[in-house]
Amino acid sequence: MMKKLRDELCEKNYSILAVRDGFTYTSFLSGIKPVLLPMRENREHFKDCRVVDKVIGKASAMLLILSGVKEVYGLVMSKSAVKLLEERGIPYGYDRLEDVILNIAGDDMCPMEKTVLNIDTPEEAFEALDAKLKSLAQKR
Repeated sequence: MMKKLRDELCEKNYSILAVRDGFTYTSFLSGIKPVLLPMRENREHFKDCRVVDKVIGKASAMLLILSGVKEVYGLVMSKSAVKLLEERGIPYGYDRLEDVILNIAGDDMCPMEKTVLNIDTPEEAFEALDAKLKSLAQKR
């Protein structure tokens, strides 16, 4: 099932693909937005979903855990995301495992990953990431 979803994500160039019975969610948005934005309206947006995403770091993993995700697959996944998913017994897979998720320039850690570096609960992570995304939007 996850391989089929992974192939569809790549073929259609989605940034995320989430499915459960009678529900499909896709996005072309980048970064944390495709996970965070729908969760502003409904924290359980990804409840019982199988989610395939281009990049899953600790930030995305914490949001998906908070939302009640069933299974996760990342084209790229960080070691901290793997640790969180394992601790919660959530099945996962990936194409490539990285120590950390880097920013777009590739010269530093992703700002969203920095935001949750010392956060341990998904609820705290949601609040911190939501505030960070809003502050970045204001700077543009």
